[in-house]
Amino acid sequence: MLQLLIKAGLSGLLIALIAEVGKRSPTAAVLIVSLPLVSVLGMIWLYRDTGDSERLSVHASATFWYVLPSLPMFLLCPWRWRRGVDFHLGLLLGCAVTVLLYLLTRAALARFGLAI
Repeated sequence: MLQLLIKAGLSGLLIALIAEVGKRSPTAAVLIVSLPLVSVLGMIWLYRDTGDSERLSVHASATFWYVLPSLPMFLLCPWRWRRGVDFHLGLLLGCAVTVLLYLLTRAALARFGLAI
């Protein structure tokens, strides 16, 4: 239980730090966010908990394939917001498109024998 609290605390601290940096310098926050820090933390926690290199390899490969369909959200959301769409609705629509793209990516990869 202590390990879970430490993981949650460190991960939450990272998110809070990025949010605070973003208030002062959006560019600096974007640079921090664009680093795969969450993925790296996830891999660290996974390896520390399991020591399983194969599971870690699957995790890292799947992360690559799932990052690709998430990228359009970062173009669609601002495009909607600039056209007056409510923040929450724009974000919800962006997430819905991302989920749809995840499903399509998973199906496409399965056709090529890549199960993620």
